[in-house]
Amino acid sequence: MAPSGSRSIKRGCQRVLYWIPVLFIALIVAWSYYAYVLQLCIVIYLLVYHVVFIMFVWAYWQTIFTKPMNPLKEFHLSYSDKELLEREDRGESQQEILRRIAKDLPIYTRTNSGAIRFCDRCQLLKPDRCHHCSVCDKCILKMDHHCPWVNNCVGFSNYKFFMLFLAYSLLYCLFITATDLKYFIKFWLNGLPDTQAKFHILFLFFSASMFSVSLASLFIYHCWLVCKNRSTLEAVRAPVFRHGTDKNGFSLGFSKNFRQVFGDEVKYWPVPLFSSLGDGCSFPTCLVNLDPEQPSSPSSSNSAIKSVAEGHQFPSKPLRESQSRLLTSTPSWSEIKAKYATFSFKNTI
Repeated sequence: MAPSGSRSIKRGCQRVLYWIPVLFIALIVAWSYYAYVLQLCIVIYLLVYHVVFIMFVWAYWQTIFTKPMNPLKEFHLSYSDKELLEREDRGESQQEILRRIAKDLPIYTRTNSGAIRFCDRCQLLKPDRCHHCSVCDKCILKMDHHCPWVNNCVGFSNYKFFMLFLAYSLLYCLFITATDLKYFIKFWLNGLPDTQAKFHILFLFFSASMFSVSLASLFIYHCWLVCKNRSTLEAVRAPVFRHGTDKNGFSLGFSKNFRQVFGDEVKYWPVPLFSSLGDGCSFPTCLVNLDPEQPSSPSSSNSAIKSVAEGHQFPSKPLRESQSRLLTSTPSWSEIKAKYATFSFKNTI
């Protein structure tokens, strides 16, 4: 009991420590609000300031408190599969079991050695772009990174919020820097009255300008990732498909890459509400007929499309158009699966 108790105390202390960066940001933002609104108090700027401030806080809140999405139950091993896997030795026989399970799932990426991506900790087959977070101790769909400044994993469910958080926080800092600049100059020219406000003006300008530089570099980098349809992890290590490594395997062109994160409806792009396309478990690729385990003739692509339309299992290789809920009105893999289950049940009756 003692080791278990000490571990729980350690985990509790870690949870508290993880919130320190978030508390730091919250205090900085609260002070900046006080310094700008109550001390600087430039009336003509306050309306614009509050609009940017509200959007910034809203996006930050959504990034922090939106729970990362985990793989669907179809990717988890059943009890019988777990027993079968445990009985087999680690090696090719175990990979055969995983390949058998994976053949009916939309999984096209592999490990560097070409093996099925399996999480021992969560006991599941990892969907494409899914990774295990050691901090959250969970597999996260389309994981980008674990961010200490939001104490959360940035992934499929909150990546749009994270992008808006970067955009509005950068806009917030730039707005403060621009509107505070003339008062900052007056401070050095001794043109301000000798009150407490002058020190707030000084530190407000310095903090806003310094944060602007770091936020601008981070925002530009993630804009580049969105344009290329890559996560931070994929930028560091390119995804491995059955045919080999391909850093542009998920890239569909700028417009489609952007809409995959922000959605189809323009009115929702600047708003911290979820509008990303897809289910997070399957993603369209630009790869066609590159699966060595499947025939590469054009007729095979047509048969794969036909099999989906007839309610059969998900096609066994990536297709440019047919599997993409993100590109057309075709239903996602999970929707196809649900319809197929209903169809089978009616036929049984």
